[in-house]
Amino acid sequence: MSKESCAAGAPLNLLQITDCHLTKDPGSDLLGVVTRDSLAAVIKLIQNNIRNNTHSDPDFLVASGDIAQDASPEAYRYFQEQMQPLCSAAGWFSGNHDDTEVLTQTLNGASELARVYRFDHWQLILLDSSVKGKVHGWLAQSELDLLEKSLSERKDLHSLVCLHHHPVDINSVWLDKIGLHNREAFFDVLDRFDNVRGVLWGHIHQEWESQRNGLSLMATPSTCIQFMPKSSGFAVDNVAPGYRWLSLQADGQIDTQVYRAEDFEFDLDLKSTGY
Repeated sequence: MSKESCAAGAPLNLLQITDCHLTKDPGSDLLGVVTRDSLAAVIKLIQNNIRNNTHSDPDFLVASGDIAQDASPEAYRYFQEQMQPLCSAAGWFSGNHDDTEVLTQTLNGASELARVYRFDHWQLILLDSSVKGKVHGWLAQSELDLLEKSLSERKDLHSLVCLHHHPVDINSVWLDKIGLHNREAFFDVLDRFDNVRGVLWGHIHQEWESQRNGLSLMATPSTCIQFMPKSSGFAVDNVAPGYRWLSLQADGQIDTQVYRAEDFEFDLDLKSTGY
């Protein structure tokens, strides 16, 4: 576990970056979108939003999986180089395109590998829902144990739980087949604690927000291609890449907004049936 702190009473400001699908090849694209270029456009937007006071500097950055498309050390090192100027405090975890072993070896004990980060009023719990060689998600018993232990240890802290795969259906047939497959076990743990305020994920390449028994449920656009909402089969959406900003208040409230790099020009393959 890693412990951080922020000013007493001040909000904890988070930046979520997800589904970058980087490779070791600087010019590689995903369905026509060069993923390093689209990430650069999102980074530029973040910097502009900080500069013009749209939001403040982040206190912490969450990288919620599918950082790399090819799970290469070069992609992870490149991502780390790009993220460090944005925020020195960060936590990463794997998506279905990542390789947890390669990611761990590449970061080599860096602070980004911690699983629980604690602040004055909040704790962030980062779970690995990836299954080697599979697209869907599953939380191993060790992950569920970590979740329960972290929640029970600090019942005085508001908690935001982060993972890659969506733990609820989003009314998209093909995506709902590859979400978190043991979601019942996940929510069984969460439902036993009253200090959980939100669940945050990536994977679905689109903005999505809902509530479950007062719990905020949030997903975030990819920094590269976007998936068409409510589609029965694989379909991409011709909208800009983006990121999510979250301001976690001392009283447990979550204020959040998605921002998109609308100026980024790309030539998306709208006829693709997968990748």
